[in-house]
Parts: sequence; C-alpha cells; structure tokens
Amino acid sequence: MSLLSNQLKAYACLALSMSLVGAYVALTKPLALVLPVFLLGWLRFGIGAVAMLRWIRKPATEPVLSVQTRWLIFLESFLGNFLFTLCMILGVSMTSAVSAGVIMSCIPATVAVLSRVFLKEAISARVWAAIGCGVIGIGLLSFTQVPQTSNGLDVSGADADPQRQWLGNLLIFGAVLCEGAYAVIGKKLTAVLSPKRISAVINLWGFALMTPMGLYTALHFDFTGVGLNMWVLLLFYALAASVWTVWLWMVGLKSVPASQAGVFTVMLPISAAMVGVLVLGETLGGMQFFAFSIALSGLLMATLPSRPRSARA
Repeated sequence: MSLLSNQLKAYACLALSMSLVGAYVALTKPLALVLPVFLLGWLRFGIGAVAMLRWIRKPATEPVLSVQTRWLIFLESFLGNFLFTLCMILGVSMTSAVSAGVIMSCIPATVAVLSRVFLKEAISARVWAAIGCGVIGIGLLSFTQVPQTSNGLDVSGADADPQRQWLGNLLIFGAVLCEGAYAVIGKKLTAVLSPKRISAVINLWGFALMTPMGLYTALHFDFTGVGLNMWVLLLFYALAASVWTVWLWMVGLKSVPASQAGVFTVMLPISAAMVGVLVLGETLGGMQFFAFSIALSGLLMATLPSRPRSARA
C-alpha cells in the first residue's frame, strides 16, 4: 500500500509540475513585452536563488560529489534552463506557432528514446502507446489552434520568411532535445542529491550563466516603465519556473522512470490552454477537446497499475 501511495504521489508531483509550467507560460507572455529576454531570465534566476538560500547548503548526509556528478549538474542547468529558453524564444520568433507546437509534441518520445539509450530503461508497449497518444493529441491541438495577437492579427507564421522557418524549426527541435536531456540527467541526479539541492544548485548555475548579458541589459534598461502588476507577475514566474516546478519534477523523478515521466509533459499544453480559457477569456472548439481527450487517455494509460499475472500451479 505504501508503494502505491508513493507512486501516486510521484505522479501527482509530475502532473502538477508540468501544469504549473503551462500556467506560467500562458500567464507571463506580457512579461516578454516589457522585459528583454536576458534581463527576464536573470531576474528569474536571481529571485529563485534568494527563495532557495536554505536549500543550497550541503546536508551532512550528502556524499562527496564526483567530477561526473558536478558536470551533470552543470549540464542540467545549461541544457534545461539556459539553452532551452534561448532555443524556444528564438525558434518561435522564426517559425509558426503551429510548427512549434507539432515539434514540441515530440518531447515524450524524445525523453523515452534518451532514457532508453542513456539510462538503459526498459520501455513497455503500454508506455509507447501512451507516448503515441500524447504526440497525436498535442499535434492535433497545434493544428487546430489559431494564434492571434491582442489586436486580433494572425501570428500563425503564415507570412514568415521561408528561409528562416527551417532555422526556427531546427531551434525548436533543439529545445525538444534540451528538455529530453533535462529529464534524463535529472533522473541520474536524484540518485545522489535531494530534489531541493538539485533545484537550488541548477538555479544557481542558471543565474551565473545569465549574469553577463542580464547585468549588461539591466544597466541600459529603464525600470521605471514597468508597472506593479508586471513585478507581481515576475515574482510568480520566478518562483514557479525556478522553485516549484523543478522541485516537483525532481520529487516525481525519484520514483518514476524517466521514460514514463516524459508522458506527463502533455500536461503543459493542456494547462496552458485551460488558463487561456479560464483566465484570458479564450475559447476551445470540439477538436481541441478531442485532442485533450487523446492526450489524457495516454497519460491514464501510462499511470494505471499493471494487472498482476496470475500464477498457475
């Protein structure tokens, strides 16, 4: 019973982590309009570092970290925080939102493949089927969305420069690989570090990586033009992105194979769409609900306990 309880707790942490990611992605779009990318990232990691000061201290029970573990910590932050953000933002600016959504739907499969290659995890047919449902569901959602700006103008990327679209698609795929590596490396780190320590240390690396460009941008930025509501939104974004989502993800990874955890990334677009409907006043059609049902059925397929095989005398 305790084993099942721990597994359900891990599932809940993974689902909540990805749901929070979708929520802050949907709610913090206005931040990118008032704060430059590097300054936004630098402030995010800085606020996260202050919030996790108590987590950074090495506990007495933690073993001495090997050189390999130290490199994995750096790569976890460099790939999962720094490079993922740059690839995603630059990629979306060069390609269509539909193309980006379809490419991002490959995240569950990418996590599964990388976990099979680097972690030697055995992936069951049911998990592969769940990954397929997630890919189909997110892909359908991307094709049925009609992105618009606040002025009602189409930003689907139909008029984007074709010569830049291939580079944008390549950058989005790079972000997918970064997310896959983040899940796989995180699984290895949970074997030697606590979720709190992982969250604090990789955030500190992210702050260090962002500091040169972030500080340069801050010195040339007029902070008086940022309203109080944007500072409140920034605080939520920083705590959600640097503290809550990372800690929840690492807690879940301790008890769940990386390939199975990757299925939970379907909660990201679902959560973002729900926030758009409930908070931003957007609408969903029948095809979107159908896409959600496919994605969620895959998630249910991956998390339902297996039926024990009956033993024969």
